[in-house]
Amino acid sequence: MALPGTPPRKQRKIMPILEVGVLVALLLVPLVTSDFHTIIASRMLLLAFLAISFDLCWGYSGIMTFGQALFFGMAGYVSALLANKAGFVQIWGIVPVSMAVGLVSAFLVGWFLLLGRRTPTIIFVALGTLTASYAAERLVAGWQWVGAANGMSVWDFLKVGPYEIEPGPTFYYIILGFLIVCYVASRWIVRSQFGLVLAGMRQNEERLAFFGYRVQRFKALVFSFAGMVTGLAGGLYAFHEGFIGPGNLGIVQSTYAVLYGLFGGVGTLLGPVLGVGAIEMIAFNLSDIDELKPYWPVVLGAIMLVVVTYRPTGITGFLVSTRERIGTFGLIRDAWRDRPKPDDGGSGGPA
Repeated sequence: MALPGTPPRKQRKIMPILEVGVLVALLLVPLVTSDFHTIIASRMLLLAFLAISFDLCWGYSGIMTFGQALFFGMAGYVSALLANKAGFVQIWGIVPVSMAVGLVSAFLVGWFLLLGRRTPTIIFVALGTLTASYAAERLVAGWQWVGAANGMSVWDFLKVGPYEIEPGPTFYYIILGFLIVCYVASRWIVRSQFGLVLAGMRQNEERLAFFGYRVQRFKALVFSFAGMVTGLAGGLYAFHEGFIGPGNLGIVQSTYAVLYGLFGGVGTLLGPVLGVGAIEMIAFNLSDIDELKPYWPVVLGAIMLVVVTYRPTGITGFLVSTRERIGTFGLIRDAWRDRPKPDDGGSGGPA
């Protein structure tokens, strides 16, 4: 217990160390692995966008969404259509178009689910996003113009001017660059005054509304931003994989986004990224074992169930404290610095 008049002990922050460590590891991937494993890692990075977008919604804003893959897949389909129908594959156009598709589609869904006259419940939003994702999946699965159940193949490579960007180290570093930008932007948002409102919504939405905040508008804003993040990944995914299909905007992909966040630890941004790496590597290795090939989804599901049940804060909860995960917004040390001095008589100024 601290003595009176002494500052609160500064706890060592683990999150910045983890962030730097993960960044260094990601930068070294193409240098220490083969091109094949680099391509696999690139796909994981694209799924990390999806996981971060879910964390922004649920971990920071209390929006339980089961439809993040909807915006991911819609942006992928638009990018594939631009490549196949218009022959447009320039990255300087594909990236903003993908982000715009994700932003607009998320805003429309958020406008319908979040901005009604009545305050929506968590169940209503969860089922609404789930229904939207399922409906979109069934729609494209029966629409011949976009390939129906076979999906759409993208035969052209993404380009920067006349130069083609093939899946491999170059594409990997491009994806990593965009991921870093989205991560830093998301980190800035959740640590800003806007993020303080999000934290208030997560803790006690009714009280924040009583103070005059239009809570649902804040939710719609962060929901739209999360859609823009995952839309960017969807557009790049179509070119990286050379394919986009109904499953990429359906409920299975959306459920995986939830699992990535819960497994890694929501409310951290980094946790869902680690969750993607852990789940995808476990799935990749289990599927290569002949004895487990028919059962590896069951084994993977059991592992995730154990972690989510006995460690609700995810794998990052083993290292990151609750205070650091939730954040204090820098108020504790300022409050101690500005406290009344013992010889002031409690006035806070000279006698």
